[in-house]
Amino acid sequence: MATDEMAWTSADLPSFDGKTVVVTGANSGLGLVAAQRLAAVGAKVVLAVREPTRGAAAASTIRGETEVRRLDLADLASVREFAAEWSGDLDVLINNAGVMHVPEGHTEDGFETHFGTNHLGHFALTNLLLPHVRDRVVTMSSSLHRSGTIELSDLNWERRDYHRAAAYGQSKLANLLFSLELERRLTAAGSTVRSLAAHPGYAATNLQTRTANPLFDAAGRVGNKILAQSAEAGAWPMLFAVSQDLPGGSYVGPSKMNELRGHPALAGRSARASDTALAEKLWAASEDLTGVPFGL
Repeated sequence: MATDEMAWTSADLPSFDGKTVVVTGANSGLGLVAAQRLAAVGAKVVLAVREPTRGAAAASTIRGETEVRRLDLADLASVREFAAEWSGDLDVLINNAGVMHVPEGHTEDGFETHFGTNHLGHFALTNLLLPHVRDRVVTMSSSLHRSGTIELSDLNWERRDYHRAAAYGQSKLANLLFSLELERRLTAAGSTVRSLAAHPGYAATNLQTRTANPLFDAAGRVGNKILAQSAEAGAWPMLFAVSQDLPGGSYVGPSKMNELRGHPALAGRSARASDTALAEKLWAASEDLTGVPFGL
């Protein structure tokens, strides 16, 4: 476990020579930082992005071996196509992409946008790629998972009044429950693959300035300037979870200011995020919604 004294940063990454890493949402923000840092230590980094043109522009900023592949997590057909075209081993899958506080809407498959993109898209992608994964799956959550609840009878907000912050919180809680149940299933299957999770604290990225709400976007820009840590520091927990010898099920976040900023350390989670029975029920619901079973 990291401590303040250790002050771990991306400069402490070990060699990733010969390893392949997929990073979803790698064209900007935390995903781009992670791609840059992992390629710099020898990884082949696959940028899994919705818009290949933007992915290619991002790849041009990376020194090292990269590949750009199209992946739209809001479209299960795209997720299936990405997985079907994969061949060979995959050392690390980083489930990083996401949306935050967007207006009420739906994915191509009719799921609420936050839940469908942040959770169900990554749920399907992980299980479809799992036969190729050799080392670990790292799923990004948020400290805002603490505000989330899982309404199993209304996961897609068809009967509740829609609140974008609550929808985001549900999706981030779902990310943690998914990571927890994935680790349980991997262990039960006798797999050596580990499932871990991480969160960036408050990091200055464009995630909080693309809400389609002028007030939210303005607040996000102000917060990025005066409160947030850099995207570089925000990526440290992810990179720590990707590279360090942590037990499966670990959750990593910043170590200071109630996990808003600082060097990476093991993070706290809400009681709901530790509810193994709820995690199992959510997994069953996710299988039903996506038609994708456990990958092993």
